[in-house]
Amino acid sequence: MSVDLATLEICDAREAVEAVREANARNAPLALVGGGTKRRLGRHAPQERELSTRALAGVTLYEPEELVLSARAGTPLREIEELLDAHDQQLAFEPMDYATLYGDTAKGATIGGAIAVNASGPRRIKAGAARDHLLGFHCVTGRGEIVKSGGRVMKNVTGYDLSKLVCGSYGTLALLTEVTLKALPKAETEQTLMVLGLDEAQSVAALRRASGTPNEVSSFAMLPAGAPPLGLAGHTALLRIEGPEISVVTRRDALAASLVTNGERFETLPEAQSRALWRAVRDAAPVACRPGPIWRLSVAPTDGFEAVEALRRAGAPILAHFYDWAGGLVWLGLDDAPDAHAAAVRAAVNALGGHAALIRASEDIRRRVDVFHPQPAPLAALTRRVKESFDPAHVLERGRMREDF
Repeated sequence: MSVDLATLEICDAREAVEAVREANARNAPLALVGGGTKRRLGRHAPQERELSTRALAGVTLYEPEELVLSARAGTPLREIEELLDAHDQQLAFEPMDYATLYGDTAKGATIGGAIAVNASGPRRIKAGAARDHLLGFHCVTGRGEIVKSGGRVMKNVTGYDLSKLVCGSYGTLALLTEVTLKALPKAETEQTLMVLGLDEAQSVAALRRASGTPNEVSSFAMLPAGAPPLGLAGHTALLRIEGPEISVVTRRDALAASLVTNGERFETLPEAQSRALWRAVRDAAPVACRPGPIWRLSVAPTDGFEAVEALRRAGAPILAHFYDWAGGLVWLGLDDAPDAHAAAVRAAVNALGGHAALIRASEDIRRRVDVFHPQPAPLAALTRRVKESFDPAHVLERGRMREDF
């Protein structure tokens, strides 16, 4: 185990156990770091030391014919995607790369980090989230115990589905050391049908109408007028269609015909442009280039536009925004404020039964403002019990998600 002033770099699970047990003995909390692209994600809660998985890397199993891959947690996501691409396969949940959002030039995201935050992109509405593709994992809990859960196939089980707990826990429950994932075949081609000539409300509504058709649209987003990367003069509904070329063309034309009401016009982005566009949507590029705090709102698809309108009525200074997941995911870039406009944002989503997370803000704001949406008392109590069953001394990412643990 190599050691410097602030970082413990582990090479295997045994070293992770030693590090976590030492942290417990010293009551010295640990930050868990892979590529470092998510250091600014979550509450600003500096730990005494970082536990790095950079040396805990490498694909340990890949069976293309079985659509299954296992990799150590520190394996760069880029390497996994390149390996899968060479076999015309992919991670269908399209894990977001937060480097774009935080202005990092190095694209160093790791597979362990992607699973830890449940990083899921535009295809989630059809393919599911990262947790839905996690077949199994090995981890070291905050007790310093090695745990193995799941396997290499999807199956019904009795008891606890631990993958649903660790995936999205931001490292607060356990350090992932190895993950096993389901891969899926990559589509032969794709196109994006652009619906133009509508106002904002109509454009978001077009996403929902498209989701109700039998044309197997895989992604639904809407860029307001002027939003990058397209920068078009009007609002644009974006509908991705994937599959064999003849099927894509047939479904695209049927989809356009089903959406005609009055005044729309349609254009098509071919494969290369379509792939580039959805990478930009995946990484929140339409709002990333703006200064100031960035929020991520999750509401019912029918309520996305209403959430934005509620913020406008409240006088919130929206600098940039766009919609994903057929309107159910709203990315917002707001002007600076001491509380990042948390009161207005939370009031808007609370009225709609949704939740909001502050994804980008200064360290000072992330120290003072709840980054994740406050939980109802019963759910907060359950969350605490789960945390303490995995990490009773709170040595893993102390304060990363909640100020009190």
